[in-house]
Amino acid sequence: MLEIRHLKTLHALRETDSLVEAAERLHLTQSALSHQFKELEERLGLQLFVRKTRPVRFTSAGLRLLQLADSLLPQLRSAERDLARLAGGTAGRLHMAIECHSCFQWLMPTIDQFRDAWPEVELDLASGFSFAPLPALARGDLDLVVTSDPIELPGITYVPLFTYEALLAVANQHPLASRPYVRAEDLARETLITYPVERDRLDIFTRFLEPADVEPAQVRTSELTVMMMQLVASGRGVCCVPNWALHEYSARGYVTAKRLGEKGLFATLYAGIRADMLDSPFMRDFLLTAKDTSFATLEGVSAAPKSR
Repeated sequence: MLEIRHLKTLHALRETDSLVEAAERLHLTQSALSHQFKELEERLGLQLFVRKTRPVRFTSAGLRLLQLADSLLPQLRSAERDLARLAGGTAGRLHMAIECHSCFQWLMPTIDQFRDAWPEVELDLASGFSFAPLPALARGDLDLVVTSDPIELPGITYVPLFTYEALLAVANQHPLASRPYVRAEDLARETLITYPVERDRLDIFTRFLEPADVEPAQVRTSELTVMMMQLVASGRGVCCVPNWALHEYSARGYVTAKRLGEKGLFATLYAGIRADMLDSPFMRDFLLTAKDTSFATLEGVSAAPKSR
């Protein structure tokens, strides 16, 4: 009567707080997911959650099944890892680089889980800011690159991890704080604080300012997100960061988050992998762990489109 897929769908609904996003994460249509819930509720003779509530409000029956999911799904993942070891061996190498200053919030818990699950895999992590990681991936020097700027390279596949919105952080007293959203021309008089990377790797330039032929009054850089926020809060400039990186500062009232453009500026974070590594059991498990961890820990991310 009760199947593993039912626990996975209920778990996804709790994590995403949305039928639409839960369906995206499970690679189902919303109607198929709704039908699955309806079918299960008819089988059980119980309602699992209250429709059209945000956040989703689960019934006592739904909460009991979520309790079961929290207990069973990690055991299932552990068993799948053990079977993968038996089928394909445990040894391997996973050398990775990241092109994202604010990725450590979800990447480090992912790596901790991965080390526990695959102790015999040689794991190494480097920053992708002092060298070109994607060419190094193509050469075989690296096995995985986390990037939001995929480049078409022979033999490289980009697996989407999640989609996020880039937001502008402004001081609470800044005139832009009261606007419904920020226009490109609003930044012509501003000091824009960015991470120290090339402009052609920053969406705020390539997808927002340059198409509008706008140049900020001044650009300054900072390595650390917390330092950028301190500069913004003290009125030294504005900065564009992913919504999950900005959330902890805006939620505490340190700065104000504003949407870039009326429809927002959205981007996708990818894991670039050589094609010959895609079927590796430990690589598949790392990607699943990364997705699970990011959805569980990051505010405002959603399921990404299919692989490139």
